[in-house]
Amino acid sequence: MSSTAFAAPPVDLSKWSPEYVRSIAGTKDFDTAADCGKVTPLDYKGRLTFWYQGVFEGDPDLLRQYYKDFFAAFRKTYPNIDLQEQALTYNDLLDKFRTALLGNAGPMVVRLQILGGVEFAAKGYLQELKPEDVGYSTEDFWPGAMKSNMWKGKTYGVPTNNETMALIWNADVFKRAGLDPDKAPATWDDVVKYSKQIHDKLGIAGYGLVARKNAGNTPYRFLPQLWAYGGGVFDEASPNPNYSKIQLNSPASKKALQASYDMYVRDKSVPVSALTNQQADNQPLFLAGQLGMMISHPSDYDVMQDLKKKATGSDLQKAETVIENMRYGLIPTGPDGKRAVVFGGSNMHILKPEYVDGGKVDQAAAKALICFWTSPEWSLKMAYAGSNPGNLNGFKTKWMKERLDKIKFLDVTTSMLPYGIPFPTIPETPEIMNIVVPDMLQNALTGSMTVDQAAEDATKKIQNIMSGGKL
Repeated sequence: MSSTAFAAPPVDLSKWSPEYVRSIAGTKDFDTAADCGKVTPLDYKGRLTFWYQGVFEGDPDLLRQYYKDFFAAFRKTYPNIDLQEQALTYNDLLDKFRTALLGNAGPMVVRLQILGGVEFAAKGYLQELKPEDVGYSTEDFWPGAMKSNMWKGKTYGVPTNNETMALIWNADVFKRAGLDPDKAPATWDDVVKYSKQIHDKLGIAGYGLVARKNAGNTPYRFLPQLWAYGGGVFDEASPNPNYSKIQLNSPASKKALQASYDMYVRDKSVPVSALTNQQADNQPLFLAGQLGMMISHPSDYDVMQDLKKKATGSDLQKAETVIENMRYGLIPTGPDGKRAVVFGGSNMHILKPEYVDGGKVDQAAAKALICFWTSPEWSLKMAYAGSNPGNLNGFKTKWMKERLDKIKFLDVTTSMLPYGIPFPTIPETPEIMNIVVPDMLQNALTGSMTVDQAAEDATKKIQNIMSGGKL
């Protein structure tokens, strides 16, 4: 897509900073019902089936409430649309969706994690769909988010939310370990050193390494490390990637893998359970003061508050101390000052009728739901605690101003967005990110392969996948 397509976004991306984000919050009002009524009349009668990634155990209670509010608001606005929605977990959604498509039993609309859309567009399952089809403009969304919906020059989805994570640390743990409590590790090499120092001095895990197989948490935490060291799966971290050459076995990529090996095997400074952990497993460790650092969303502050409600006695006191000492900072850089984070989020897609249960798609009902979710109002509210609105106008709403005041550290994670790098926009990405990358980590960390062997093995697997083979 040419750069001119994004000539006039509603916000100035060149000024992006915590200060700028605060300055535009609350500066514009929007009427979601009126806007979506121009796309699909509010009295429209129809039926819609919809699958999406729902709230799971690691999410804050606030998010559960907004999901309830969204569906209630949609049904009130469109009382004659029979909406049948199904929530699935992150790790189940892609597999169940693939199975349903093979049996021509998919939903009319699906909200998929950002790495999933291109796979299904390339296989011919999705209809072309762009923001203009649901009442918005392409310029209303992050260029990186739109890129995740592109396949061979055509657009197949609309972003609902975009997210970048930050480094979280416990200032009290840092202080007791002899580290500066108010300073995040500047580089990934520092993360390795700090993790060892915390473990050696305090006998607890320094860094919350995640290496679980077939779990989105793993690539979201390893790829920033990989890119910062100058590596990559392909050339996805370059300004104009073409994904033609695999770089997972490059010296820079191996350095990133070596850093994880050093923490897990050499220093034993991360949880022993890292091989099976998801981020939801790191959260209680952090709250109990048994973990010094981790990478996650701003919502983890709310998650800690929710977890604290279940604590009693001395555990409650520990939890309060941890929350008081929770700090957020930018993701560390590599040795050459490169800072990177996964540009995450989700997108809405409409299926082709032949792959839908019943063989029909109610286009007007589908567009009504997508318009509603990707509106400035709901793309902000549905991302309230842990993400950012997909629609850039969401940053101008009164709810953005409210959440900046209510959600601690939100400005830090929001300011990471310009460092965001989308996963490779190729159909093989889900298999590479959810299977090959975690397998590579597991092979190195369990000692079944050396770091070199694990990286070379992963490269061969990707070569095989790219040539149409199976793992």
